[in-house]
Amino acid sequence: MDEQEFDDFYTSSYARVVTQVYAMVGSRDEAEECVQEAFARAWAHRRQLDRAEHPEAWVRTTAYRLAVSRWRKVTRGRRAPDRALSLPTVAQPPSEAHVTLVAALRQLPEAQRQALVLHHIADLPVQEVARETGVPEGTVKARLSRGRAALAALLEDTAGLQEGPSHA
Repeated sequence: MDEQEFDDFYTSSYARVVTQVYAMVGSRDEAEECVQEAFARAWAHRRQLDRAEHPEAWVRTTAYRLAVSRWRKVTRGRRAPDRALSLPTVAQPPSEAHVTLVAALRQLPEAQRQALVLHHIADLPVQEVARETGVPEGTVKARLSRGRAALAALLEDTAGLQEGPSHA
């Protein structure tokens, strides 16, 4: 993959992958940082990326693994407080529906959240979700079914709270 091809790949994939990783990890800043790092690694391993069947999946998986690794470091208290030194970035605020969805997704078990995001947001077929997560297709289908049911219940509860009590 030459420089122009990589630039085109980055331009066409970056926002989509950030959105997908954000939905999986629940933090837009963390998602952006991890996706940027994943693309930097992709550039460094572009020969391997050339052979990858799905380069975007390679970047998404790398970004997700980076986010999980970072989360583990933070929970263990070993991460240096470097965030206080960084300047906030200006971004469009997410819509209320988007915030509600991400909040509901955060309440799901990680495996269900990952399956839902990869299948419904990344638009991957069940077979690709299974390949990317390393579990059988039946497990992905079960996670999707349980995740959709749990998400629907969470979103229904949220909608009920927003509407307020009904007065009959």
